Amino acid sequence: MKMISIENITKSYGEKVLFHDINCTIGERERVGLIGVNGTGKSSLLKIVAGIDQADSGDIVSGKDYHTSFLSQQPDLEPELTVLEQVFYGEAPILKLMKEYETTLLRLENDPANPKVQDELMNLQQHMDSADAWDANTAAKTILTKLGITDFSKKTAELSGGQKKRVALAQVLIEAPDLLILDEPTNHLDYETVKWLEEYLSRYTGSLLLVTHDRYFLDRVTNRIFELDGGSLYSYKGNYASFLEAKAIREENEAATLDKQKNLFRHELEWIRRGAKARSTKQKARIQRFEELETQVASGKTTEKLDISLSGSRLGKQVLELKEATKSFEDRTILRNFDLLIKPKDRLGIIGRNGTGKSTLLNILSGRLPLDTGELITGQTVKIAYYTQENEDLDENKRMIEYLKETAEIVHTSDGKTISAAQMLERFLFPPFSHGTPIRKLSGGEKRRLYLLKLLMEEPNVLLLDEPTNDLDTQTLTVLEDYLEDFPGVVITVSHDRYFLDKAVDTLLVLEGEGKISLFYGNYTDYLEKQTEKAAPVVEGKKDKVVVNEDKQPKKKKLSYMEKREWDEIEDKIAATEARIEEIQTEMAGIGSDFEKGQNLMKEEAELNEQLEQLIERWSYLSEFAD
Repeated sequence: MKMISIENITKSYGEKVLFHDINCTIGERERVGLIGVNGTGKSSLLKIVAGIDQADSGDIVSGKDYHTSFLSQQPDLEPELTVLEQVFYGEAPILKLMKEYETTLLRLENDPANPKVQDELMNLQQHMDSADAWDANTAAKTILTKLGITDFSKKTAELSGGQKKRVALAQVLIEAPDLLILDEPTNHLDYETVKWLEEYLSRYTGSLLLVTHDRYFLDRVTNRIFELDGGSLYSYKGNYASFLEAKAIREENEAATLDKQKNLFRHELEWIRRGAKARSTKQKARIQRFEELETQVASGKTTEKLDISLSGSRLGKQVLELKEATKSFEDRTILRNFDLLIKPKDRLGIIGRNGTGKSTLLNILSGRLPLDTGELITGQTVKIAYYTQENEDLDENKRMIEYLKETAEIVHTSDGKTISAAQMLERFLFPPFSHGTPIRKLSGGEKRRLYLLKLLMEEPNVLLLDEPTNDLDTQTLTVLEDYLEDFPGVVITVSHDRYFLDKAVDTLLVLEGEGKISLFYGNYTDYLEKQTEKAAPVVEGKKDKVVVNEDKQPKKKKLSYMEKREWDEIEDKIAATEARIEEIQTEMAGIGSDFEKGQNLMKEEAELNEQLEQLIERWSYLSEFAD
């Protein structure tokens, strides 16, 4: 049985200890997902297991013929190699053989009459036969095509960042190692490609160790979860859903244990304060126990989640509007006479294949990119925070606390309280001792978390998010999603992350390319189900024919995530509105000759009756689809 063992591994950077004396084993065909807050050392652990980085102490133990392949978040490709050459750029014998074959084949295409090249090719074909390399060669081109790379002769230096990641992914998949190590493999992949990768990995015969922010992907691909938390490694059987349940139980048990330790600590503290004399062996042992308890309680972890319940600036009725908007780049059209009206509290997700102009549309809405023709109208009260794919204005020589204080010394929470920049850093899981750390010493994920915090501290009322899930850990994403649910302003996001879109938006703007854009009401799962229904083959030969009225909107099968929340709250809102109307009527009966007060009450009653009518109408609609 092939396996790899991690034995007493410790790793630190400067004064920061990432993990200490961690142990685990990955067996055959295990699919392990590694999760943890950004900065806990997930990528470092992957590199140590892959043999790219060295631990401070401990060992990685495996058999002599055990082979690993590693996909980095930022692949380093050879700029002068073609796509196909890069894919075959490895030390495995079969890769060297395929690389030599493809090179010779290209030489023959350029010089078809050369007998020497013909003989070389024939000889290589025999070697390919004996090594069963034809399947691997075909698989290489198939995998590249499935990943959206079709020009195999293109130099890697000419590829975009997303294309380079796909080529690197193809390279490690083709190597077919005993352990495939993937760091954020779904970054820059659209839904179709992620789905293909899920299916490919489900058939993969080796083992898998991966870090990903895509929780649907994590749930469907893994059968075991490792969690890095507080320098320790915890192992859970099952997928992501099983992990969430098991972790909740573990944290409850830890909290109960910590409470017991605190109570015992209080009793021991009282005894110490009474002036214990360490004369007997028993008293010495008790003092020693007190010191141990003191250490345990001081280091006891809390299970508090990130809290980013910040208030937003007031937003008027007019937000953003595009009128007959057109935008093109050379031979590529992004918008063509496009109209879009963004209303208060809208939750809009922008989806589409890579290259259709999703980020371009965000840049237009933010005012950073001008239209070729048409008009962008921005409301006077609009205050935009734009979370881009790059950490803008992030001076890496500054310290974290200084960087935040440039935005605000204090911020206001949704319940009207004020908190300091230092307190916000703590809420974002940056402990007090780290606040003076220069930004350059943070991990990539920690920088993204700090950048997000800075934007939210600006107290915006319109959030533009460009691929927010790419570099944030699952815990930060979960809390960001909770924050967005209660955010009083507008959210517009570009994302490939199905889980995030399902939780954060209720309307989709689908960019289909060449200026063709459609609007879909519902979450991302609803949209994918509709696409599947459209793609389903038509069964012929049936006598009964169902005629569908195309003018009518298809009946919804179920409530979206946001509609479910609305359904849970709407009866309370109706009751509260009715109660206030009764209060007004009671007040009006006793106001006497105070006509001004009576006029104000009548105005409020009219507004409430209008709201009540809208609520009841909405309740009737939702009740048709509620479970």
